[in-house]
Amino acid sequence: MSPVVSGEELRERGLKAVLGAERIVLELGFGRGELLLDLASENPDRTYLGVEISRKRVEKMARRAEKRALANLFLLHAPAEYALERALPPSCVEELWINCPDPWPKKRHWRRRLIQPPLLALCARALAPGARVHLSTDHEGYRDWIAEALAGQTQLVNLHAPAPWVAERPARRETAYEAEWRAEGRAIAYFDYRRAP
Repeated sequence: MSPVVSGEELRERGLKAVLGAERIVLELGFGRGELLLDLASENPDRTYLGVEISRKRVEKMARRAEKRALANLFLLHAPAEYALERALPPSCVEELWINCPDPWPKKRHWRRRLIQPPLLALCARALAPGARVHLSTDHEGYRDWIAEALAGQTQLVNLHAPAPWVAERPARRETAYEAEWRAEGRAIAYFDYRRAP
């Protein structure tokens, strides 16, 4: 059975009917998917949903999940904004991951950046009280942009305060992109927040 689900099905039938759980761990933009696969493999009692805008990546990830027979991992081919606003109910996410989204470094492309105040408001709506948010970037300009956007989101509490972010990699698998960027000498900023009660 394919792990790929549709946003319409999630909206119409609900998380419990489609995913078998009312609370999920969500990754927005799972890229190559190593972290999502590892998390789902290591925590079979939790339900994972990966959202990715690239159909090719969703199809590739679906094959990898099927090969591992991961019954707790589901995939949605959709923009992050659609998933948060239309497919997921409020307070259903117990943990959220966003790893190194595209920084769109040219100023004329900044409107395309994933991390924007409206998206963070949608994230806060989807998060259950006390839920954790893990966000990272390898781009210095985007790091400062993200720090400013997060500071303006009153429903999210910074777990590294007063520092906006930390440089130490958390105790989890390093993604392929992180390994490549570290080899190039790039610093990675890690943001960790919690949804306020």
